[in-house]
Amino acid sequence: MLTTDLIKLNNLQLAGKLVSDESLLGIQASQRSGIGTEFEQFRHYAPGDDPKRIDWKLFAKSNQYLVRESATESNQQIRFVLDLSGSMNYNEAGVSRLQYAKILLASLAYLANRQSDQISLYSLHDGTIQTLVPAGKQAFMKIVATLESAKASGSWTTQTSSFPEFSRKQSQMLILVSDFLQVNDEWVNLIQKVAGPRREIIIFQLLGDQEMDFSMSGFYRFQDLETGREIELQADAIQDIVRQRSSAYLSSLEESLRIPHVRLIRVLLSDPIALVLKQFLLS
Repeated sequence: MLTTDLIKLNNLQLAGKLVSDESLLGIQASQRSGIGTEFEQFRHYAPGDDPKRIDWKLFAKSNQYLVRESATESNQQIRFVLDLSGSMNYNEAGVSRLQYAKILLASLAYLANRQSDQISLYSLHDGTIQTLVPAGKQAFMKIVATLESAKASGSWTTQTSSFPEFSRKQSQMLILVSDFLQVNDEWVNLIQKVAGPRREIIIFQLLGDQEMDFSMSGFYRFQDLETGREIELQADAIQDIVRQRSSAYLSSLEESLRIPHVRLIRVLLSDPIALVLKQFLLS
């Protein structure tokens, strides 16, 4: 489904399930740790299978008899971190960065919950890391409800933020969703502080198509979504310099994050979320 269609559903739990089910179709069980390991997979019904195992909801959508195979519990700790600074309100073609992030995180939480991982949700807001949903009973439902009401505003101006103290007795995975746009390397500094051999960090960097290629033409009023400042400019006149600086920043960010146990996944708001999720599970 298109992201705009998922947004129109106005049901984050259903959107997450639809994206997750679509992304798992045809994928074989992975050997890597974390989300996607020995997850439930789907295959075509074969003679001798119990008809009760047919997923009739998928049949209604695909007109195919698909059997859900059992999963093995991994019981890993998965920490989801959502950037709630004002720049997450950036919007292109009817899809905001925050809306995309919510559906992506709901989909990932659905997968993790299905394989009995311990899941929790944190936010980055006003310069601090805040615990929104701790691990525990009904964590998935609480995460979905919290994501639905989450709003983005303000800026991240401090460089002293740190993650809450996590247990080191068990392997962990941190999944961060943000535009990863920074002023003074605050994101990079934070990642470098918490990266380690028992803590895998996955970063989904959400960017708009125009942020990548800046093909705008004409006179525009540009607004900083974190400070509210506005400036009027002729887009054609700044096109080349915007492209150059954007390319330089993204290359520098990639270089800074080439450290063990950290993976950067760049996503465009026009990318189908199910495809992004499938590529993540297969990589």
